[in-house]
Amino acid sequence: MVYPIVVYGHPVLRKVSEEIGKDYPDLDQLISDMFETMYRSEGMGLAAPQIGKSIRIFIIDATPLAEEEPELADFRQVFINARIVEKSGDVKLMSEGCLSIPNIREEVNREFRIRIQYYDRDWNYHDEIHEGYRARIIQHEYDHLDGILFTDKVSPLRKRLLKGKLNAITKGKFEASYQTILPGQKIKTA
Repeated sequence: MVYPIVVYGHPVLRKVSEEIGKDYPDLDQLISDMFETMYRSEGMGLAAPQIGKSIRIFIIDATPLAEEEPELADFRQVFINARIVEKSGDVKLMSEGCLSIPNIREEVNREFRIRIQYYDRDWNYHDEIHEGYRARIIQHEYDHLDGILFTDKVSPLRKRLLKGKLNAITKGKFEASYQTILPGQKIKTA
């Protein structure tokens, strides 16, 4: 099943997500649906809040970028109940975009290295260090679990300049190649 993507302005994107247990209903199907949704939307990461579910799970498949970034060749992963426990290294400014904020890209500072603890799809526990592009992608998706969007991390001047575009998104004045849910629209809980 392909879920519609919740867009900027919807309150679910600002909630702090809750941890889940192994007995979460139809978890394996949800994960499969999240990958299908991400691929259909041409994303490389997707967090549960982006499909209207305020739970601590996100997925990543950055393998399409492997030609440019060889470190991403095998980077397809499910992160359940993730916690970033450490950030370190140089802070680097890079352009980011988000399925929930269509057609906007901005320069965002992120730490070079992170340490993250999480469970994978099979409920195996991991305590890992990721660097570079991997760390950036993880931080972006992880932020969704805490109700943070990449536009929250841009400079105050850029925030003021983006205000009109972000307001337009909340009103549905944007084009996307995937189905979306606007603020005020009900999220289907299928």
